[in-house]
Amino acid sequence: MIDKNYLKVLKELGFEEIILDKPILNQKSSNQIDKIEELNKIYEEIKVCTKCDLHKNRTNPVLGEGNVNAKIMFIGEAPGEEEDKQGRPFVGRAGKLLTKCIENAGHRREEVYIANINKCRPPNNRTPTIEEQEACIPFLLRQIEIINPKVLCLLGATAYRGILKKEAKITKERGSILEFMGKKVYITYHPAYVLRNPKEEETFCQDIKNVFKLAGE
Repeated sequence: MIDKNYLKVLKELGFEEIILDKPILNQKSSNQIDKIEELNKIYEEIKVCTKCDLHKNRTNPVLGEGNVNAKIMFIGEAPGEEEDKQGRPFVGRAGKLLTKCIENAGHRREEVYIANINKCRPPNNRTPTIEEQEACIPFLLRQIEIINPKVLCLLGATAYRGILKKEAKITKERGSILEFMGKKVYITYHPAYVLRNPKEEETFCQDIKNVFKLAGE
C-alpha cells in the first residue's frame, strides 16, 4: 500500500497522474516519498517567499511537476496566466506544444519533470528581471538536486541565463550540449517562441527527440 500522506502531498503539489517505479508498490520507504517530501518543503517556502515583488500579484506559486525520478528535467521561464490559475507549469498553449513534442518523441509528459526559473507569474507575462530570477534560482537548484536528472533541457533565453549565468541568442545556441552540476544540458527554444514562429515547430520537436536520446531513453 502507498502511504496516504504521500498521496496527499502529491495532490497539494498539483500532480494529476503519478508515475511510480515498481519497487514503491511494495516498499513504502522508497526514495520517491523522500523526494516528494523535500519538494513539498520547497513549495511551502515558496508560498511565504517575499524575496521579490512577484509574490504580490500571483494567484498560485508554481513549483513544478512530473516524475520525481525523471531522467529529463525541462526548465522554462516563468508561469503564465493559465499556470498562475492552476498552480501547474506549462498548461497553456506553450505547454500543449511541449506535450505534443514529447508525445511525438514516443514518450509521455508524466515521464519527465517540468519546472521554471521563476515560480511566480510576472505581470502581463513579461520576462522576469535578473533580480527576480536570482531570487528564485536557489529553489530551482534544490529541485535539480532532488530530482537528479541526467539531462536538463533549457527552454529559451531566460532558462539559459538563469542556469548558465550568461546571455545568449538561442537561435545560435539551439542544439548545443553543455554541462551543469555534472549533468548534460541541451539548449532549445521556448515553446512560446515556436508558437510565434510556426516554421520552427519541426526543429523544436526534433530537439525534444534529441533530448530523450541524450538521456538514453
